[in-house]
Amino acid sequence: MSGSLFIVTAASGTGKTSLVSALMQDHPTLSVSVSHTTRPQRPGEVDGVNYHFVERSQFKTRIANQDFLEYAEVFGNYYGTSRQGVDRLLMADRDVLLEIDWQGAAQVRNIYPDAVSIFILPPSLLALRERLITRAQDADSVVEQRLQSAVADIRHHDAFDYIIINDDFQQALLDLRHITATARLRRKLQINRHAHLLKNLLD
Repeated sequence: MSGSLFIVTAASGTGKTSLVSALMQDHPTLSVSVSHTTRPQRPGEVDGVNYHFVERSQFKTRIANQDFLEYAEVFGNYYGTSRQGVDRLLMADRDVLLEIDWQGAAQVRNIYPDAVSIFILPPSLLALRERLITRAQDADSVVEQRLQSAVADIRHHDAFDYIIINDDFQQALLDLRHITATARLRRKLQINRHAHLLKNLLD
């Protein structure tokens, strides 16, 4: 495999999805893995683009068949990443980015120890609360639940390779660009990617 696998994790409302969307615009070899979920489809979301929306029974069948690279139940809904889909992209020299929680990240690192993991932090819990309220996608009780779980999520930051503070969006995006660019130049990947060139140089 000559593609790089990136894991991006953050508490809800930290701006992870916006950063990843901006990164995609200037990263031609990057693919974002579309997760499967049992949560209801929100207004404006497209099946197969934002998520693969499936019934709970379908998701459990996939678990039994070991179809997922990682999966977790978050706020009463299941989320999972197709292992076959990720492997296919990596084998085609595509970089793959997973937007998953810390539990999923731990599962992926057990299978792909070379995966590059990135944890995005908000500048403060106050800023996180304001973002969740402004997003206007959840009831007040759910916002409070997400805030309470944010601190628990942040406690796992030290298991990740990189930490980005999303205070200034453009700076956070620049940091993310630097990480992905550097990771693609790692020796192991470059040797696999340019085996023919190295053979010609050394013969």
